Amino acid sequence: MRLRILIILSALFALLWSTSCRKDFEYAESDGHLSFSRDTVYLDTVFTNIGSSTYTLKVYNDTKDDIIIPNISLRNGNESFYRLNVDGIAGKEFADTPIYAEDSLFVFVETTIDITDNSINELLYTDAILFDNASFQQTVELVTLAKDAIFLYPDDTNENAIETIVLYNDETGNPISVDGFELSDNHLNFTKEKSYVIYGYAVVPKGKELIIDPGTRVHFHENSGILVQEESTITINGELSSDNSLLENEVIFEGDRLEPEFENISGQWGAIWISSGSINNTINHLTIKNAELGIYVEGQDTEEPQTLNITNSSIFNSSRYNLWARNAKINASNIVLGAAGNSSLIIENGGSYSFTHATIANYWNKGFRFNTSLSLSNASKTNVENGFDLLNADFKNCIIDGNSSNEISLETNSQNIFNYTFQNCFIRFNKNQSSSSENSLYNFENDEYYFNVILSGELDYFQPFENDYRIGLNSDAINKGDENTAISTPFDIIGSTRLPNPDLGAFQAIEKDL
Repeated sequence: MRLRILIILSALFALLWSTSCRKDFEYAESDGHLSFSRDTVYLDTVFTNIGSSTYTLKVYNDTKDDIIIPNISLRNGNESFYRLNVDGIAGKEFADTPIYAEDSLFVFVETTIDITDNSINELLYTDAILFDNASFQQTVELVTLAKDAIFLYPDDTNENAIETIVLYNDETGNPISVDGFELSDNHLNFTKEKSYVIYGYAVVPKGKELIIDPGTRVHFHENSGILVQEESTITINGELSSDNSLLENEVIFEGDRLEPEFENISGQWGAIWISSGSINNTINHLTIKNAELGIYVEGQDTEEPQTLNITNSSIFNSSRYNLWARNAKINASNIVLGAAGNSSLIIENGGSYSFTHATIANYWNKGFRFNTSLSLSNASKTNVENGFDLLNADFKNCIIDGNSSNEISLETNSQNIFNYTFQNCFIRFNKNQSSSSENSLYNFENDEYYFNVILSGELDYFQPFENDYRIGLNSDAINKGDENTAISTPFDIIGSTRLPNPDLGAFQAIEKDL
């Protein structure tokens, strides 16, 4: 009996096995009837020798038959700058790839392009993925724009290399350290001929000046930036552009990911760090975007000259602060400090400051923001007992705004000097929604500190959540500026005349073109 059961079970198992197995000869060869998720794969712009993101192509078998694709390869062969991965297998050529009936397979595409001709700054590189052979062959085109660049990074063989740099102590007192290296003399003048890509912190040597020419593009890798150390200087000589889209003469600092999906991702790189003891730094027509901290400026409690003079510049989409100043001496005009994860502008430990025709507006929309757009203090948030004199913080013809009900924070330790003035400014402040409304620092009727301020109204920005703070013709900031103040800054940040009727902020009102 037991033998009979074993025989029957063996027979059933053999029958099931024979009917469930697929054999290679059951596949038909592809006959040119594949379809694709796209006929051309455009890989976004990359820097030479830097790998791209991974792009996906889906290949469909719309027939009722299981098929074999005899060959999948690249038109440029093994010398192609593209790399493929077909259903989990990496390579540049694949034989006898199956696709079941009415099924699909994934092809992943990457590239690393090497520009060897030094006379070429950009290269449009093309190739194609070939499916099948001869008369049944189908193709999907591949297109990538590659840019040549000058790469700056720590070099272990460089005797001037700096292994570790302590930038600052965080909110808990822990030191923040980064890798860095000193710039050599032949890299102390950035030009627009090629983009610059920086890995780590590029340090301006003591006694040296880093000069950046109009139209220069500087890209920073993660945890990278520029450190202007004691006794060194940075001079950024951007100029007004004729095309406000191309910004051909603007100096632009941003991350090194060129794909469109990274266009508005904050915190991609570190900061521009101006250390205590660095003086006479000058910035004109600079755009900084997507940093952790746009510019950090640290001064000294001395009668030192100006720490920083910044004009016609924009800083936005920083994950922490756009501009963080500690006991510095800053003169700023025609600047935009837009969205940031904390404050657009934070001033701590006193100092001396003048802001004229500044738009300080924080329309952060990437999460909760607990800080005001403008934060002003004569002490440190981490050490309120150790204060410094705030000799002056003058805001004239400015906008202080954001998407919170109150966008100004004033804190004094009541021991050191705390001098501030707001003249002809728009300040977003709702007394009914502020716990500080009874604080004498916010007595907007006190003309010793406030003169011709506007506390509410419609500013009529173009696209504040896109950091476009141009104002339209329905703005309550129109003609509210002081003409005598505007004489020192007669043109707005994009070159429009603001006299004789200056508007508040960095922009004169224009008709919206959206």
